Amino acid sequence: MDGMINIEIGKNEQDQRLDKFLRKYMENAPLSFIYKAIRKDVKVNGKRAREDTVLKLGDTVSLYVRKETLAAFEKKRKISHARRQFHIAYEDENIIAVEKPYGLLTHGDKHEKKNHLANQVIDYLIEKDDYNPRLEKTFTPAPVNRLDRNTTGLVLFGKNAASLRELNRMIQEKDKIRKFYLTIVSGTVREELHLVDHMVKDSDKNRITLTPEGGEGRVMETIARPVETRGGYTLMEVEIITGRTHQIRAHMAKAGCPVIGDVKYGDPRVNRRVRQQFGLNAQLLHAYCLRFAVSGGPLAYLDGREIRAELPEDFKRIKSAIFEHDE
Repeated sequence: MDGMINIEIGKNEQDQRLDKFLRKYMENAPLSFIYKAIRKDVKVNGKRAREDTVLKLGDTVSLYVRKETLAAFEKKRKISHARRQFHIAYEDENIIAVEKPYGLLTHGDKHEKKNHLANQVIDYLIEKDDYNPRLEKTFTPAPVNRLDRNTTGLVLFGKNAASLRELNRMIQEKDKIRKFYLTIVSGTVREELHLVDHMVKDSDKNRITLTPEGGEGRVMETIARPVETRGGYTLMEVEIITGRTHQIRAHMAKAGCPVIGDVKYGDPRVNRRVRQQFGLNAQLLHAYCLRFAVSGGPLAYLDGREIRAELPEDFKRIKSAIFEHDE
């Protein structure tokens, strides 16, 4: 050993277990190293601590680990500047809801590691001094919902650890943050659709397959309400009860009213027609509304709040062409 490293627990590290904190702090370390270190080389406020010890504001975590070892294992905090493409729908000291444009990834992937929505929002928060990565030990602002690259609309971020944890909890409880989309589908729909299936994902093909309720896979539940119908098309408001990959697109296709422009699950003949008429080359799907029902906790002030995103110009243009006409 070559000394002791002391880490003071700040507001974005508090209220989490010791093992979870160390797994974030040394994100490249094997789990076996983390738990062996807790048994032999870690103290909290000068005393041995169990892995399930909950860290409090102002606690000191002492690591008796070689500096070279820690440098290899600790989280690398890079600042990637990305050109801002999003609009802000709502922001306060705890959360920010942004409008993701067409063609932008929510998170990075193996092909795009820098210019994605999460990096753009982090860069914005750094610029306005709401987040300083050099002072944070484990926390990074992050989204709690995800949209496909070519789906537009609202993505919700936690700006601090307590808010991010609370938003994730609310998302998991399903009825605390209701998520609504607008889309145009092929076909005439006159009644509300309540769709429940199971889904199995093929990661290699980036596609899901639906199985009947009670089948294998994860439950997928969607409620779709017709808003307006004309000329073989229907404007739909869709509420997702669960949040699964390609959920709306797959469910609407199975119901016989596929999202127009959807090259993966849609009707090729309809897609050719809307491509020729409107220049539409991807699914016309927009996450337009978040509705909060919060009974307590740090985000209780959001109870009853509704956040909305404007329709993108292309959606407005296509909607107008299909549904607006002279009386």
